[in-house]
Amino acid sequence: MRHQFIEKIKESLQNGSFIKITLSNFISNQENKPIIVGNPTKDIKINSSLQKILIRKTIIKREEKLTFVYRHKTNDITKNYSTEEGINKIITFLTKGDSINQEIDNQGFFNQAILFTTEFDLHIKNISKTPSIYSQKPTQKQAISISHDKQKKRVIQTKDKTGNSKKYLQALKITDKTGKVYQNTQDKYKQINQYIEILSVLLKQLPTQKPLQITDMGAGKGYLTFALYDYLKNNLKLKVNTIGVEFRKDLVELCNQIAIESNFENLSFVEGTIEGYKIKEEKDTIEEKTQVLIALHACDTATDDAIFKGIEADAELIVVAPCCHKQIRKEMEAKENKTQNILSPLTSYGVFLERQAEMLTDTMRCLLLNYCGYQTKAVEFISDAHTPKNVLLIATKKESLLESARKEQKLKEFEELKSFFGIKTHYLEKLVLKLN
Repeated sequence: MRHQFIEKIKESLQNGSFIKITLSNFISNQENKPIIVGNPTKDIKINSSLQKILIRKTIIKREEKLTFVYRHKTNDITKNYSTEEGINKIITFLTKGDSINQEIDNQGFFNQAILFTTEFDLHIKNISKTPSIYSQKPTQKQAISISHDKQKKRVIQTKDKTGNSKKYLQALKITDKTGKVYQNTQDKYKQINQYIEILSVLLKQLPTQKPLQITDMGAGKGYLTFALYDYLKNNLKLKVNTIGVEFRKDLVELCNQIAIESNFENLSFVEGTIEGYKIKEEKDTIEEKTQVLIALHACDTATDDAIFKGIEADAELIVVAPCCHKQIRKEMEAKENKTQNILSPLTSYGVFLERQAEMLTDTMRCLLLNYCGYQTKAVEFISDAHTPKNVLLIATKKESLLESARKEQKLKEFEELKSFFGIKTHYLEKLVLKLN
């Protein structure tokens, strides 16, 4: 009967009807002694806590494998085997104490197994006493995907509801006419999606005010500006006004044309610098003031200008991805500012000085945002394999943080950092202190 069961497994693997196998009712003859399966130094140990083995077919690196999930009471252990090796293990696990059972000889076996196929379910039972085998109608009539590396569903899909490639992704050369992402823009596409995933969680926590007003400082070619507008309008069904601020005239004209072609009525781009943008005057031309201010990779102090515009607008949410931390590094390197402290050896190496300057710049930004009544956190929004500038500073307005004692504490921490590293002034500090 075991031979018949194994032959049906082989047939189902060959004709494509195979779905999975379950081995259950493990009987251990030595309660406390682990049973070694395979090479004791490389493979796994089976003991009396083993409940079942779940077996499915997978494709790993273009090679068909049988994946065994050893399910214990408190944990699962997964191993991948070639088809031939996997079948041999199944034979072993269904063998009770004879010469064939080389791995778990006289120490344990599975007393029951089920082969699931698209054509039938085949049961084998009572291997320890009087074995029986019988088939039933299939539990599942359709084979499941066997790909080990499943394609992740992205929040920004490349096609619209009609199945056509989204115009803005085509125009920005992220996808081709069929909606396929170009090979050389895979990283950009992943970055966009990760950024939108993070923002979507933050935006859902905001007060429900409509329309939602978003200002993107230093929008560049508008990759994230378009994607965020698309997600809010078409996925979340929100009323949203979005303005992208960019100083390069050709990019402003290009993005406005793409917005028109994409029927993004309330998305527009204006020419200007971050520093020169009059955010307070928005209320004269649009329904709502800026609630969300974003800036991705605004260079050096342009990030500070963007943060300040958000503070100035009393925005509910400020999200920036800093870039090029030059201002603080120059101050740390200046001879007249040099200080001697426990970290002096660390900052004597150029690469470490650069990293320290980045952390110091952004920490001081967070402290100044705290001083202005924002709760802050720093997160990595994508692997540094895709971009080395992968940190997001997130600031959420919290009225409770505006208490005088808390403000003074944050300002004190800020001043202590300045003194410790010999910093005369932080660019954002000058802007913030004008408001207070």
